[in-house]
Amino acid sequence: MKNQHTLVAPSILSADFANMAAELQAIEASGADWIHVDVMDGHFVPNLTFGPPIIKAFRAHSRLPFDVHLMIEQPERWLEAWKDAGADRITFHIEACRHAHRYLAAVREMGLASGITLNPQTPLCEIEYVLEECDQVLIMTVNPGFGGQKLIEPVIEKIRQLRKMIDDKGLNTLIQVDGGISLKNAQKICAAGADVLVMGSAFFSAADRKSLVREVQSLKK
Repeated sequence: MKNQHTLVAPSILSADFANMAAELQAIEASGADWIHVDVMDGHFVPNLTFGPPIIKAFRAHSRLPFDVHLMIEQPERWLEAWKDAGADRITFHIEACRHAHRYLAAVREMGLASGITLNPQTPLCEIEYVLEECDQVLIMTVNPGFGGQKLIEPVIEKIRQLRKMIDDKGLNTLIQVDGGISLKNAQKICAAGADVLVMGSAFFSAADRKSLVREVQSLKK
């Protein structure tokens, strides 16, 4: 069943790490739908972020679903650890694994929502034969590794193509988009077919986060 409104998933990569409990509570108070957790290993992407023990500590401060985005090599080695840390949804990169079908099924078998992520240059044909195993597909509109980047506009066409692919197959797979999203471009991303918008800098720098969330949630698809 598709959601009636556009989902908003603030990325804690842009939060104040020194006040994370308060930031998590503020996300929930804003009316946002999920909390997006960017996990980086310093190998698959040139940055390091959170490990399972840190996310387990964060879990106590929010009731929202934790949407864990693994930007790591060999993601299959860490699936159980992320489940135990409190993840509700796990996405990993198609570029980082050889047996995506197996790992997507493993995530579902753990009772979590499964997802696959594509970097900007990765064509949709890479996931065509595993789409049925995906509860969501995350389209990166920046090169992963750092927050605050500018959206790569040509990738919006990939969102349109993925929307058609999902609809033609009659699937309920959600399309999530991450990278450089703000109120200035959110409407065109939703119009292309996105269901979930990850917002980092735009959310945490907003003067009125509740208003921002309401406005994005009301955007027409």
